Amino acid sequence: MDLLTGIGGFGESLWGYLIPFLFVLTVVVFFHELGHFTVARLCGVKVDVFSVGFGKEIFGWNDKHGTRWKLSWIPLGGYVKFAGDENAASVPDRERLAHIPADERAGLFYFKPLPQRAAVVAAGPVANFLLAILIFAGIFTFVGRTVATAVVDEVNPDSAAADAGFVPGDQIVAIDGSQIASFEDMQRFVSTSGSKQLSFEVMRNGERVTLLATPRIQEVTDRFGNVHKIPMLGIVRQIDSANVEFVRSDPFTAVWLGVEETWFVTERTLNYIGGIFTGTQDADQLGGPLRIAQVSGQVATIGFAALISMVAMLSVSIGLLNLFPVPMLDGGHLLYYAVEAVRGRPLGEQAQEYGFRIGLALVMMLMVFATWNDLVHLQVFAFLSGLFS
Repeated sequence: MDLLTGIGGFGESLWGYLIPFLFVLTVVVFFHELGHFTVARLCGVKVDVFSVGFGKEIFGWNDKHGTRWKLSWIPLGGYVKFAGDENAASVPDRERLAHIPADERAGLFYFKPLPQRAAVVAAGPVANFLLAILIFAGIFTFVGRTVATAVVDEVNPDSAAADAGFVPGDQIVAIDGSQIASFEDMQRFVSTSGSKQLSFEVMRNGERVTLLATPRIQEVTDRFGNVHKIPMLGIVRQIDSANVEFVRSDPFTAVWLGVEETWFVTERTLNYIGGIFTGTQDADQLGGPLRIAQVSGQVATIGFAALISMVAMLSVSIGLLNLFPVPMLDGGHLLYYAVEAVRGRPLGEQAQEYGFRIGLALVMMLMVFATWNDLVHLQVFAFLSGLFS
């Protein structure tokens, strides 16, 4: 009976993670590929396939333009395959293209002018950023947010704030010259600062005081037991109805807030990646599909607004990742186009082929590393070790 109960509980847990994961990833991938597809159509490019997922097709249909829209079994990405491409990575079939008559080249991506090719490639990441902005704007308009002034209620002993001289009652009004309107603004600024020293302007007893503080990287455990390493100042704000205002924004303000939120996620992601290379951030925080699935399931228990907010944050991350100048990614194609613009002609076939191979190797290594982190984070190895010990 205990075995059956355990199996049933595992099944419920699996579906609790799988369904939110598929929802989050499918929405992000669909809009990314829709960006490529839409601009390609506007540029007169014939699209053979629009796929969400890789591998064998689950189901699909053909539209009136001859594009095969399909959902495939491996839900870890997607692709738009243009007419004349050799594969889903938009590698052109040059041997076949060389024999196509001039009057049949109008709808082929390979023969489009450089600006149009660059626009089609860039449209995927741009669509991800636009999706994030719209989702954040919708949340600010229809769900709203709580806003608390950046007043210090408590200072944790032996913290960066204590060392800097913060005292209860201080109101933070600026950090490194940037105006701070709420406690949330302060948290975001600090959390993206790494371990560098910050200059705080605070109002204390009606006077403006400057304090210098260097946030400390600390491990923080969220409500689900996940451990995050975040720069922290060490001040506490007591949140209650007396000092918190609930705000819903008009659509125009919400869009601007959506832009700011998208920029914040972008900046935080770039700071983290930069921190890995400079040694101020640990690479073990880098997650892959398993971590996304876990967090999706956890966030889904909070509510749909939280889940759709995760869609926005993941969309920013996917858009940003695809802009990295690595062959196989959109940024790699844009790098090739930049070289073509400077040279006046494309790179040679061999150079591009080597670039794609290197890019594939880098992407695969990143996926293996992220999956390894996921397995360690989920304590899979500890579980397997316990089975055989």
